[in-house]
Amino acid sequence: MAIPRSSIKRRGKVFYLRFSENGVRKRVSLHTDSPEVAKEQQRQFDSARARGGGNVFPTKTPLADAVAAYAAHMKAARTRHGYTADLSYLRNAFGPICDALKPKRHCNKTPQGNADMRRRESVMTAVYLEHITVAQVSDFVRERVQRYGLQAKTANRYREVIRRLFSWSMEESGVRMPGDVNPAAKVKRYKERAPEIRFLTLRQIDQQLDALSEYPVVYAMVATYIYAGLRREEAIWLTTEDMDFTIGRSGVIRVQAKTIEGDFWEPKTKVNRIVPVSRTLRTILDRYARPLVPTPWFFPSSRGRRWDPDNFSEKLRTINRAADLPWSCLTHRHTFGSQLAMKGESLYKISALMGNSPEICRRHYATLMPESLVQSVEFDSEFED
Repeated sequence: MAIPRSSIKRRGKVFYLRFSENGVRKRVSLHTDSPEVAKEQQRQFDSARARGGGNVFPTKTPLADAVAAYAAHMKAARTRHGYTADLSYLRNAFGPICDALKPKRHCNKTPQGNADMRRRESVMTAVYLEHITVAQVSDFVRERVQRYGLQAKTANRYREVIRRLFSWSMEESGVRMPGDVNPAAKVKRYKERAPEIRFLTLRQIDQQLDALSEYPVVYAMVATYIYAGLRREEAIWLTTEDMDFTIGRSGVIRVQAKTIEGDFWEPKTKVNRIVPVSRTLRTILDRYARPLVPTPWFFPSSRGRRWDPDNFSEKLRTINRAADLPWSCLTHRHTFGSQLAMKGESLYKISALMGNSPEICRRHYATLMPESLVQSVEFDSEFED
């Protein structure tokens, strides 16, 4: 006997599905105001019933539970840096709705105006994860762009972090969204500009190091960023055992996974690498006098502990602001790649030294063509020397 087809009806702004089951008429909300989505859900429902399938209606997963489950998954699967960074995006998107999204530290230096602004910020709210809509995600990202003047890359990062939350929930946590649609995936990406790479000239390198002459630890760290191209946390996590001055002409730096005092860390790309120490950097490190405190860290804080990345950036920012210098750790890292590119080193070598893919290095440094390459394009004998 054929199963009678269902029908859809709109009440207010929401569509409902009406059908008969065992002689009893039922009505179920489709949680959408889109006729197209409602019709697609009706089609899936009728198709599943014809095949004798189970429930095709959206599940009801408390939003806090869904975010907490995804946070636990990230903590197990992601690097420490990636995990904490994505938590920050989710905290801005949903607020501190679960333990993982509750701030662990409070900054007493936050101006009152900034605190008031944060209280007025809107977050995406819903009882269930399945109730979050495309419009909510789109409006949230647009508001962040308008309020803070976010670059397209940051706006797209919000979209991507939220998209991954829904994708994981749908694929691995049993969540069924209305119409099997990931709402963040339907939000249009912002158009990103070509990357604008800032780096220091040789004269500016001297300016930067001169400004840090009274801060020996910061001086040595910044020199390492400039002359070895390390990421901010890569230098912060360096131990004395990572610095091997017995290999090669000046030694090497081992950027590698490690567990120190119960905390595990690994490079951003999860790939260990070795960076040769240049003669210039070796001279600086030879003059560097580590603080006389028992610590495994090669660049310890004043208390002999591992630097907090944000605290180090703030320390550097404060020193540079006093010297009227605008540069950061990222500028220093790009200086390494840019100077090597202008020297004529291959992008493959640069990517291996910096722990990036060749494609990323191509986007960042391919335009820095050294003067030595100008003559390479001349193949007509008329222009031969």
